[in-house]
Amino acid sequence: MAIKNLIINLGSASKKYALYQDLDLIYQAHFEQEGEELIVSETVGDKKSKRCLDDNLYVESVGVVLDSLIERGIISKREDIDLVSVRIVAPGEYFLKHRLLDDEYLKMADIAVKKAPLHLAPALVEIKSVKKFFGTEQKIAAISDSAFHSTLPEKARLFAIPIADSRRLGLYRFGYHGISVQSVTAQAKEALKEIPAKTIVCHLGGGASVTALANGESIQTSLGFTPLDGLVMATRVGDIDPGAVLYLMEELKMNSDEIEAYFNSQCGLLGLSGKSSDIRQLLELEAAGDKDATLALEVYVDRVCEHIARSASALNGVDLLILAGTVSERSFILRERICRRLAFLGVKIDEELNNNSSGVEVVLSAPESKVRVVVAKTDEMKEMAKDARALIA
Repeated sequence: MAIKNLIINLGSASKKYALYQDLDLIYQAHFEQEGEELIVSETVGDKKSKRCLDDNLYVESVGVVLDSLIERGIISKREDIDLVSVRIVAPGEYFLKHRLLDDEYLKMADIAVKKAPLHLAPALVEIKSVKKFFGTEQKIAAISDSAFHSTLPEKARLFAIPIADSRRLGLYRFGYHGISVQSVTAQAKEALKEIPAKTIVCHLGGGASVTALANGESIQTSLGFTPLDGLVMATRVGDIDPGAVLYLMEELKMNSDEIEAYFNSQCGLLGLSGKSSDIRQLLELEAAGDKDATLALEVYVDRVCEHIARSASALNGVDLLILAGTVSERSFILRERICRRLAFLGVKIDEELNNNSSGVEVVLSAPESKVRVVVAKTDEMKEMAKDARALIA
């Protein structure tokens, strides 16, 4: 029997929905702010539409989707939806698996939300909304953004704190962006017939990460206990000295909740430039002579290359570099700067091809490059549909 599965993927400033029948995409909706307006963009087949909504409907956007599905005749009633699948970003061993939602899951999530409130709390609000509009008996799959990284060896998971504290508190590197990494890895495997033994996936979007894959399995990743670690991101801090954290808390008179919000929303490219978190705007500012914009972009590229080098060290080389995420897809300038810095690894790209490729999947490496470089478009929604289908099989 075909399964209708509503996929929900929450971003920091947007919500994405997709209805799949088994693995066939039927409907998509994207909720986001455009200026002062809340916009929903919907796609059914090759037909696209866009409309404005009252801001208060953002919280209850799943209700808007349900109404739209019924009005369009895609379903006749809410009971036609067999499964709702929600992307979950949460630290903890318990969340390294995809699970069907039950009372135990919600209890564990209520505990974990204290560790990562800015990422898990919105998902819990969305789950309450799903129960409101679909009924409390609706089957819900919690799709882990960390499950792909469950293969990390212990040495890659540990922070250098007393081992007893790591084990007692469950304080490890869990890694995130796992659904995206899994998606582009699957695509590369299909295109190349196999995944090279030494593969690095660089996901560059609002969040960013670098993952080392040995024979297709994650063995090192830059995101840690929470999605704050590693690379410079749009508004997230990335790597920072713990001593600097303590100093900032003291000097800025911040408590733990305030410093977490500061590291999540005021740092990264936005903090470094003092003007924008958007790569496109920063490149325009750089072209106009803005030195802080230039500095922000230089730090961004440096941090990406440092973590790619770490991954190459963990793998003892690199055969394939996959560039994924919106920045990788759209910014040929950033791709060129990153790849030029990686020449010491044997990376060389076809500059003309790179300069004329935007938003498409493409092999960028030059014939003489020792490393194959590809740009891949991640499809988290389809990957979530696959995982949810396997979960209930």
